[in-house]
Amino acid sequence: MATQTAIEWTECTWNPVSGCSKISPGCAHCYAERMARRLQAMGQYRYRDGFKVTLHPEAVEEPYGWKKPRVVFVNSMSDLFHEEVPVEFIQQIFLVMNRCSQHTFQILTKRSQRLLKLAPRLDWTDNIWMGVTVENRDYLYRKDHLRQVGAQVLFLSLEPLLGPLDDLTLNGIDWVIVGGESGPQARPMKKEWVLSIQSKCGKDNVPFFFKQWGGVQKKKAGRLLMGRTWDQVPPGIVQTVC
Repeated sequence: MATQTAIEWTECTWNPVSGCSKISPGCAHCYAERMARRLQAMGQYRYRDGFKVTLHPEAVEEPYGWKKPRVVFVNSMSDLFHEEVPVEFIQQIFLVMNRCSQHTFQILTKRSQRLLKLAPRLDWTDNIWMGVTVENRDYLYRKDHLRQVGAQVLFLSLEPLLGPLDDLTLNGIDWVIVGGESGPQARPMKKEWVLSIQSKCGKDNVPFFFKQWGGVQKKKAGRLLMGRTWDQVPPGIVQTVC
């Protein structure tokens, strides 16, 4: 089933895979890991193994049952391109997305090398958006890998933003999301880092979405930047309720 979510830049989540492993600094305080441990403690069957990478074949065909068009974040509790997810399983998920053209599917990965390797073996119908996470300048190479993927919309999730991205270029990028880390031990995000990215988006006419300032009390910190919210998205999205 699709699950409503509080993630500001999407509407619903769909998790045919759960669990992951840490590969870069942005993973240090993973919200999905905290949630998976909580669900495991609550006795949720799909999280019986905690945050271990787990396939859920019974969830793959769930989008066939969704009547109204919706915007769906794929694998909010995992990384579809994790090395422990078989290519054949990824292809099954893509086949479902290909056939459900009324929905918009958003995929996000930190494993851009595997994405680039597998991209030619996948069918990138126009309803599939592909993004990568870039938390600091050391991982800008993920953007370069992303630009070689044949998705209709390519986007960057600069969250948690852990440092300045002065070398960021946006050629070939269709959307940028920025956010600070939230939860226990959240690392701070500086305003000048955000303003620099927002300025680059404005100059290059790239939609800019400011998700949050983050922090231990993210609701108190809010989402305002320069006195307003920034909820820009690529054209063609129709908001619905899951």
